[in-house]
Amino acid sequence: MLDACLREGIWLPHACTHGTCGTCKAIVLEGDVDHGDASPYALLDSERQEGCALICVARPRSNLVIEGEIDAEEGVAVHPVRDYTGTVESLDEVAPNVRRLLIALDRPLSFNPGQYIQLVMPDGDSRPYSVASTPAAPDRIELHIKRSPGGVCTDGWVFKHLAVGDGVSLSGPYGRFSFRPLRSEPVLLLGSGTGLAPLKSMVQHIAETGGEHSVILYHGVATRTDLYDHELFEAWDAENDWFSYRPALSRDEWNSRTGRVPALLAEDYPRASGHTAYVCGSPAMVNDTLRVLMKARLFPRDIFREDFFDSRDRASGAHIVRSPLIRR
Repeated sequence: MLDACLREGIWLPHACTHGTCGTCKAIVLEGDVDHGDASPYALLDSERQEGCALICVARPRSNLVIEGEIDAEEGVAVHPVRDYTGTVESLDEVAPNVRRLLIALDRPLSFNPGQYIQLVMPDGDSRPYSVASTPAAPDRIELHIKRSPGGVCTDGWVFKHLAVGDGVSLSGPYGRFSFRPLRSEPVLLLGSGTGLAPLKSMVQHIAETGGEHSVILYHGVATRTDLYDHELFEAWDAENDWFSYRPALSRDEWNSRTGRVPALLAEDYPRASGHTAYVCGSPAMVNDTLRVLMKARLFPRDIFREDFFDSRDRASGAHIVRSPLIRR
């Protein structure tokens, strides 16, 4: 249902696209649906009985009429979802269990910095990955892929069989998590692990377009060996007075500091009002960072989030603890 809407340029709220987060919840006014693989935590039995559905995984059994919130904001372009094919141009290990995948596409992909694509696996299933490159090079995209032990996509394909020269298929763009160019406030980019990918796209886009934004990037990982692209960000930090790079190492020291992103953020920003924040990473990191931002008096309307869910999050329902006012 969601895919049909997005391909027609009807931009309804969505995030995970696999029935886990609950962002795409809508009301079915007429018709019947197959609820598909919706998490019982994201869509309660009582909500199903009331006619609600998670339209990212629900499939129509008849003609439908649904009621949902149209997702639009001034200055943010809407790009209809399309299908693409491409060729693996490079596949490099940039950190332990993290690979950078560059794909040359058959035609340009229009997207907003921060959005993601669905990478199609050999069995026809797909997985979401944020785009780390920018719209300035629409015929070539960069993805950061973290290995998940036992993961069908990573262990079973990307880290096992995928090679330079292979053909791949994907669709996109998806997601509401994207840079808001008309907002003039200083920007806080807060990511952990491969949550760096959409934030890198935002920083580079600001640099390419000459945006007049002050930007501070926090990237949280465990150790120095897990830190990737740090030489690039250090160079950008040295060359631009509008950009500051702050690695957050939870087990190692960097510039005499040790700690997760939320802890270092709390030290640096006891008051964060007057900023726009973009938060991306594991559900635990995202929720902890949101608590710090709100304690620092940053309003929910100025916070955007993207959670990287996995099967454990679907099973536990731990991801559902969040403010409904914060956009995804």
